[in-house]
Amino acid sequence: MVFLSAFFFFISQHSLLSLPLWILAGFALGGAASALLRNYAWMGLSVLGFVIGIANIFLGSMANAVFLNAYGTYGTAVITHEEETSSQLNDANIWEYDAVIRTADGHDVKTGFDTMSASLYPPRNAIEIPPKGERFVVKYIPGFERNIAIMRDESPFGKRLLLRAALEPVERAAAQVEASPDNPDFRHEYRDAIEKFLARHAQDAPPELVDRYRGELERLRGA
Repeated sequence: MVFLSAFFFFISQHSLLSLPLWILAGFALGGAASALLRNYAWMGLSVLGFVIGIANIFLGSMANAVFLNAYGTYGTAVITHEEETSSQLNDANIWEYDAVIRTADGHDVKTGFDTMSASLYPPRNAIEIPPKGERFVVKYIPGFERNIAIMRDESPFGKRLLLRAALEPVERAAAQVEASPDNPDFRHEYRDAIEKFLARHAQDAPPELVDRYRGELERLRGA
């Protein structure tokens, strides 16, 4: 597992650097298959290395996160330094981060990553980095602790993001009621949105927010 963790760390942290290595591996595989089977058609396997190398640029960190979630050990970490670079991803500057991991047995290990190489679990089409100085949950392989998956949904910053997303339908429905208080369809939609929110988040939402929406629900039911 230590070797696999080091491998996934390399391909996720150095996706562009590993591209020619994937291409060479594809040529080596195609050449070996052609020599063994005495059929040069097997050289077509060389294309496989190129395809994997390109895919790794976009999916390497996701594959690393899935691997670490499956086989890793829980720990925590905190970002100690963040720095904006001149490189860009989707018209936004890439950030570099230094972090300190606290392992399950209490040791501190330094590591680093950037916006492109951060391994986030569960994989989603969103790059969500914890704020500097706030401790978050990670998974790692003992023996190669530098390679981490950020367990966003189990960390405080991720739970806040999930709660914010869950509140969007409630706030949208509340805005409709505010625009037209006497519209029965809007009131029904608002009540339904509150009920769904409380059913899913009554235990993890702030108590004052839960009390507020329970009061709103009673008001809507009594109206």
